[in-house]
Amino acid sequence: MIGELGRRSALALLLHSTLIQAVTFLVRPATTYRALELDVPGYALGLLAASYAVFPLLLAVPTGALVDRLGERRLMVTGSAVVLGCSLFLLFWGTSVPALVGGTALLGAGQLACVVGQQAVVANNAVASGLDSAFGYLTFAASLGQALGPLAISVVGGASVRPDTQAIFFLSAGMSLVLFLTTFLISTKATGRKSGAAATDGPKGSVASLLRTPGLVRALATSATVLAVVDLTVVYLPALGTERGFSAAAVGLMLAVRAGFSMVSRLGLGRLSRRFGRGRLMASSLALSTVALAVAAIPMPQWLLFMVMAGLGLGLGIGQPLTMSWLSAQAPDGQRGKALALRLAGNRVGQVVLPSAIGVVAAGLGAAGVFLASAVVVGGTLLLVRGVRLDD
Repeated sequence: MIGELGRRSALALLLHSTLIQAVTFLVRPATTYRALELDVPGYALGLLAASYAVFPLLLAVPTGALVDRLGERRLMVTGSAVVLGCSLFLLFWGTSVPALVGGTALLGAGQLACVVGQQAVVANNAVASGLDSAFGYLTFAASLGQALGPLAISVVGGASVRPDTQAIFFLSAGMSLVLFLTTFLISTKATGRKSGAAATDGPKGSVASLLRTPGLVRALATSATVLAVVDLTVVYLPALGTERGFSAAAVGLMLAVRAGFSMVSRLGLGRLSRRFGRGRLMASSLALSTVALAVAAIPMPQWLLFMVMAGLGLGLGIGQPLTMSWLSAQAPDGQRGKALALRLAGNRVGQVVLPSAIGVVAAGLGAAGVFLASAVVVGGTLLLVRGVRLDD
């Protein structure tokens, strides 16, 4: 399934990937609903979205170097513990905007450690020819979690426009505990310290050398844009649903549909990549995402918005695993964790800059304006990705 991992460890890794995303996509919409309960203005929702990335932005590259030295499981244990702490904090103290911002930042830090560890496990245990498939499985599990989180909101929220956020935070605490315990079922080959030695013996300034790889900066920009748009969808779809009178259950199902179709896009990703090439697949996914975001801004019946979210899920689902496998293939032994963390650092820049900038649009045009502005940004990224060679 995933390189040299045993069956139990591979299944535990996929479960871990599912759970961290489920908790994230459960907590983040819940913080939006809690903020709406506190009557915050539209631009503040953009700041809430950005707070998820501010603290992890400072830690992404050092975390990548740390996983190369110490090993993947130690990092995932730490990250899972932080996420559990975040859920408990929001459950007991998430009753003000500063507390929501702090809890969201804490969630981002824990999620960063978990994801870097997971990706390093795959990069260090899969052969080069199987990277697309291995990362496809990992991101498929992540998409499953992104679907389960919003579905949980639908179950808890019911038909009300604004759900019981306290019940959601209680559920997230229970899921975070399972996440933490699952980490101890993952055993990997001893690559951490060995890789760290290799990195130490290598040339200094390895981050700068990675950035000089042809097309890397544009590929990182593409990855950052895709993830930022996923974030904006999670934060602003509840706001859009509230503006249009959709129930919390309907909005949760829309988010689940988006995540579910991202899962579909990752089935057979390795085979599709070999047939059409990574670059062509990424360009197609960005084009579909651009159209879906623009259409979502148009007033429409609830059932039609479900279809738009399905198209958006297909478009957004492909770019992330392809950039993971490309960076893993390009990075030298002992520096794959650092390369993947560099990608995550770029993602965090996008998560800070884009929500903060696009969130200003909400003050004048509402949530629909955010979706339209996001379509413009993704369309611009489609132009950037032209000429990027992801297949080498």
